[in-house]
Amino acid sequence: MKSFELPLFSVDSVLFTVVEQQLKVLLVKRAVAPYEGLWSLPGGYVDIALDKDTDATAKRKLEQKAGVVPAYLEQLKTYSGSERDPRGYSVTLVYYALIGFQAASHHIASVEDAKWIDVAALNDLSMAFDHRHIVVDAHERLKQKALYSMLPVYCLPERFTVGALKGVIEAIIGKEIQRKSLMRRIENADMLEETDEYVATGRRRAKLYRVKSGVDITHFERNLSA
Repeated sequence: MKSFELPLFSVDSVLFTVVEQQLKVLLVKRAVAPYEGLWSLPGGYVDIALDKDTDATAKRKLEQKAGVVPAYLEQLKTYSGSERDPRGYSVTLVYYALIGFQAASHHIASVEDAKWIDVAALNDLSMAFDHRHIVVDAHERLKQKALYSMLPVYCLPERFTVGALKGVIEAIIGKEIQRKSLMRRIENADMLEETDEYVATGRRRAKLYRVKSGVDITHFERNLSA
């Protein structure tokens, strides 16, 4: 009978946030082989004694390796192959999300450090496995989400200005958008509501908005106009 080996199966997560109009991704520095000392995505193997599903694995590993607890996760895609991991054929289910900033901190010996790193700086960073490629894929998916949905509001605080929302979208897609197009989108979405509060923005005061209670992310047939 021909022998065979089971593939290495892991779950990784790509978390993005926007800080001072800079798109950042959450990475951890490995403290163990392979690729000790290199940066990678937070993730790990499924523990069938602890994890009822892969969603639970992703959340457990994020908390252990980066101290971050996202409100939601979406599946990106599955990556597989014999060249991805020097230990053998591997299969990785990848999740991604855009979240508000949370301070990163590691709680496991296999991680040396955890931090938010500018996506624009990744080309100068030594990364493990095929994780740079995965971040690029997740960023492309996030760009599309930012252009045809209201997902970017979930990177903002509970109350925010239109200018803040515009800044988050521009940080994600890497170019400016028309404010009037964004205002039309806000009106058509019926997802946001004005508050009675204002905040000083330079010489002007800007109205604060918030997400309506109990609404889902609104999607549109057309992308935002740049």
